[in-house]
Amino acid sequence: MKILFVDLEREWRGGQSQALLTIVGLRKNGHEVILVAPGGAPLAERAAKAGISVRRVLQLGMRLWASLAIRSLLKQMQFDLVHVNEPHALTAAWIARAHHKLPMVLSRRIGFPLKKTWIARARYGALTHFLANCDDVRGSLLQSGVNPARISIVNEGVEVPTPTTSAVRSEARKKWNIRPDQFLFGCVGVFVPEKGQRHLVSALAILRKQFPDARLILAGDGACRAELEELAKKLGQFEAIVFTGFLRDVSPVYAALDAFVFPSEFEGLGTALQSAMALGLPCISTARGGLAEVVANETTALMAEPDGDEFAKAMMRLLVDGPLRKRLGAAAREEIGLRFSDTRMVFRTMEVYRDVCARK
Repeated sequence: MKILFVDLEREWRGGQSQALLTIVGLRKNGHEVILVAPGGAPLAERAAKAGISVRRVLQLGMRLWASLAIRSLLKQMQFDLVHVNEPHALTAAWIARAHHKLPMVLSRRIGFPLKKTWIARARYGALTHFLANCDDVRGSLLQSGVNPARISIVNEGVEVPTPTTSAVRSEARKKWNIRPDQFLFGCVGVFVPEKGQRHLVSALAILRKQFPDARLILAGDGACRAELEELAKKLGQFEAIVFTGFLRDVSPVYAALDAFVFPSEFEGLGTALQSAMALGLPCISTARGGLAEVVANETTALMAEPDGDEFAKAMMRLLVDGPLRKRLGAAAREEIGLRFSDTRMVFRTMEVYRDVCARK
């Protein structure tokens, strides 16, 4: 198959990580993919580095330039399907009238209802199929009136790497100035209110009353960074928290951790959490959105409400109970390999592609 893949996000988030895994996986399985993306965006650069053909568009007036690029590519080449990875991409493909020529599918990763403006109805109505990343998102699409025959679930997936070696772990902890005897919790994600990092700052303040050597690393950046840093100072925890800023490579963060904490108030499947589980890290997560479909409480992770007190209690359990950490980490890694690997995600995507093209 020949796929035209469109993603116009300028930042690197979970959706772009999934896009890269998908298009690289498709190529490995013998399919041809051309990506339309903003020039200079992390996805465009990483895809090109991986050998993917990328049509870069200007960021100023991005959707218009992307629609022109899509229209041009559809005239020049014979594609089987258009895959739009986020709403801006859908708008550009809709303006280009791609749906009049080919099946068009959209990856949907958030459980918000679809907008009901006439433009939104026209755009979503142009889609052949929705790829929901979990049951929760599928449910929101059904509530928005989408025909169930137009929805397939394609769970997000992550790579299942080899376990972190002691040498890599030691080097990573040196990078973040973490002593061997300090217990390090960590979270990876953009700093926006719904990700809930403020709950971890509050939890750390509670935890350190009994375990003053506990540390926390918050990897990422975003609109809430100044607010989080101010809260850390107010609670006397600023020196105990590592704010990494945006990282192109978060693997040194995961390698340094003793446990992963994910206090999200609204989430799809949480690829950052999945990545931690794939490495065999013991995890604490909320059950919001699609997260309850990823973790089983007391089996593959501990679950807690997004609240400082609740996370502090769960963090204390992991800190003092080595066998619990080992059991949860092993079960988490096995679960990701069975249900949420990148390989499984790519094969499921190909199944949906074939089904959509056959029906069209």
